[in-house]
Amino acid sequence: MKPNGRTRKKTQAQLADKYHCYQNSVQEPDADIPFIERVFRKHRGRNPRTLREDFCGTAAFACAWVKHHRENVAFGIDLDAEPLEWGLRNNVSKLNEHQQSRIKMIEGNVLDVGHEPVDVTVAFNFSYSLFRNRHEMIRYFQAARATLDSQGMLFLDVYGGPESQQSAMEERECEGFDYVWEQASFDPIQNHGVNYIHFVFPDGSEIERAFSYEWRIWSVPELREILEDAGFSKTEVYWEGTDRKTGEGNDVFSKRETAHDDPAWIAYLVALP
Repeated sequence: MKPNGRTRKKTQAQLADKYHCYQNSVQEPDADIPFIERVFRKHRGRNPRTLREDFCGTAAFACAWVKHHRENVAFGIDLDAEPLEWGLRNNVSKLNEHQQSRIKMIEGNVLDVGHEPVDVTVAFNFSYSLFRNRHEMIRYFQAARATLDSQGMLFLDVYGGPESQQSAMEERECEGFDYVWEQASFDPIQNHGVNYIHFVFPDGSEIERAFSYEWRIWSVPELREILEDAGFSKTEVYWEGTDRKTGEGNDVFSKRETAHDDPAWIAYLVALP
C-alpha cells in the first residue's frame, strides 16, 4: 500500500501472462500445419490425421491441429505440469466438445510415453535441443520412431549460422509487448548455448527471463546422421528462402541438399521411417 492508503497500480508485466506472450510471439501453427500437410501428401498421397506434439508446453499446436480438420487427433506430451495445466485451462477448454474428445494431454517423458502409432510427430521451437549429447539424442529419435506409423513422418525445426554462436540480443515488436531473444552465452567446445526470452511492455516493465534454455546447437549433418542411426530410412531438409528486398527469410521452405552461406538460418528437417 502507498502511504495514503491507495493500492499501488500493477505494471503491465505484473498483469501479463508469460504463456500468452509466448504463444503470440513464437508459435505459428497456422504456418506449420499447411507445410506438414504438403510434405506428407507428397510422400504418402494423403493428408495426415494423427499427430504427436513432443515438448508440447501449452499444447497450442495440438489444439490447432484438432481444430484444423474434424478427423484430426492429437497427443500433447510434456514433462512440466505447469504449462500443461495452463494449456488445459486456456487452450483445450476453448475447443468444442468434439474437438476436446480428439486431444489427449499427457504429463510424461517423451522418451517413455507410448500410444497407438501416429502419422506425424513434431518437435518444434528447437525443443529437442535440450538433449545435449549423441547418446541422448539417439534415444529420443528412437522413441519418436517407435510411436510413428510405418508410413509416418517426424518433423523438426533447426536453426544455426555464425550468429547462433554469438552472445546477442534480438528484439521484435508484437501486439502489446516486445519479444526479446537473448543469446546469453555460447561454449564452442561443447556447442552449448544459454538463451533467454524476455517480454518488455510499453510502460517499461519487463518479464525478465520468462523462459530459459540450455541447448546444444546441433548441425544439420549431425542430426541427419543420428536420425539414420536411430532407424530412419530417409531425411529431407527444407530451407527457407530469402526476400530479395529485405534480405530476411520469406517463410517459404523448399527441399534442398545445399545452401548458400547464411549468418542466421532456420530450416525444417523431416525424417521418414
